[in-house]
Amino acid sequence: MLSLFARLLGDTFAALPPQVRALHSAQGVRRYRGKASVSRGRGVLSRMCGWATRLPPATTSTLVDVEIAADAGGETWTRLFGAHAMRSRMWQHEDLLRERLGWATFGFALSARDGLLRWDVREVRTLGLRLPARWFRGVHASESELDGRYRFEVRAALPLIGDLIHYEGWLAVPQDTGCLGSS
Repeated sequence: MLSLFARLLGDTFAALPPQVRALHSAQGVRRYRGKASVSRGRGVLSRMCGWATRLPPATTSTLVDVEIAADAGGETWTRLFGAHAMRSRMWQHEDLLRERLGWATFGFALSARDGLLRWDVREVRTLGLRLPARWFRGVHASESELDGRYRFEVRAALPLIGDLIHYEGWLAVPQDTGCLGSS
């Protein structure tokens, strides 16, 4: 059975760097560990949006543990930034990757090019309402490989609200199985 990301990316999945491909190929439950830094917006609206989507607090350096549990319907991701849990559910709907994060559901178009896996926002819904996609032009996510490590970067800013979050870091992803452990 093809993984969620392999189904969405089709033939371009093979063009991903080995570490990115390994993270998104494994089935079942797998766990990864690494480090991340997180910066957050400071305005009141920014903090409210961060709370609604359960974004992690700011830190210059923290351990990050990621558990990805794949099943027939999609994947559940639990990201632990230190002690702060950020959970989301991902699934395929037509040609988009859907991710439910707190009160928001995002629709991402995935693309693989120039050694990057890019996530581009196409749709956002919150509390059942579809929000204008243009509001989310400041939301960018990518995955890559640098010095043999899986790397991630997520940046989100909204009009009138400003910066919500910027987090980046790395995870150790074994080449042979794509996971540190299974259960």
